Amino acid sequence: MTSIWGDAVTGETETTARRLREGMEGGVLSFPLTSFRDDGSLDPDGFRAHVADRLATAPGALFPACGTGEFFSLDEDEYRQVVTVAVEEAAGRVPVVAGTGYGWAQAARFARIAEEAGADALLVLPHYLVAAPQAGLVAQLEQIAARTRLPLIAYQRGQVAYTPASLRRIADIPNVIGLKDGHSDLDRLQRLTLAAPQGFLFFNGAATAEIQARAYATVGVPSYSSAVHAFAPEIANAFFTALRGHDDKTVDRLLRDFYVPFVELRDRVPGYGVSLVKAAARLRGGPVGPVRAPLTDPSPADLADLRALLDTGLDLVGASL
Repeated sequence: MTSIWGDAVTGETETTARRLREGMEGGVLSFPLTSFRDDGSLDPDGFRAHVADRLATAPGALFPACGTGEFFSLDEDEYRQVVTVAVEEAAGRVPVVAGTGYGWAQAARFARIAEEAGADALLVLPHYLVAAPQAGLVAQLEQIAARTRLPLIAYQRGQVAYTPASLRRIADIPNVIGLKDGHSDLDRLQRLTLAAPQGFLFFNGAATAEIQARAYATVGVPSYSSAVHAFAPEIANAFFTALRGHDDKTVDRLLRDFYVPFVELRDRVPGYGVSLVKAAARLRGGPVGPVRAPLTDPSPADLADLRALLDTGLDLVGASL
């Protein structure tokens, strides 16, 4: 598929891909939480403070208004505010990759907003509700790509799973630069990495990605998103440093004493993958507020367990609540 934007935008796409590659080598991918007030309204000032705190801990890139940021609960005006704040706070220091999704017509509307707000790229979240054949999955990205100048990262999760043949087709779309994987099917993922052209980016997007970070690295996908970075960058960065330094003893200790118990707690209730992260940020004084329906905040008992686990994790890396 030929780009309608011309060589100048192709150059911008290559620059963004390079910046992301460099960022992935130096830090975790940060997915900030979207701040809401107690009445459920957007809190832009709280979000600005939260983003500034994340950026102070040297992430490789910033991904606002994605799954952890409750993209699915934002209207278009709120989305514009969230992406604008993220771009302003990043100030060019790291790439800003905004979420977009639903059907391609809606995704294109969000893409235009992100482009106007100054985002560097887009993460295309799985489309809404229906299963689709491979040709349709490819066409979805083609339709979005034809309506934005921004580079796109496809996200396979839920009902979206590409075959190697489809991966080659989406990699031929000029502004599709990478794939984020949330299926954790390493056999499929290895086939995809081998089918991809040189320079195509891959991201580990498994839930609590640190759990599978070593396994993903064995098939050529060392970079990963970190929800933990949204509330405990000390833990997230210590794990990243140990993993990249092949410090298996530290990796194992953090997995055994923090990450695995966190996943077990997360799996108690659907939606805790976001709710627990937000609750943990609030426990540390983060101005992120509650989740929006259909998510629910943790029960008092689960919140107590979360606090104890957070104390343990922070103690492991020499930090405190």
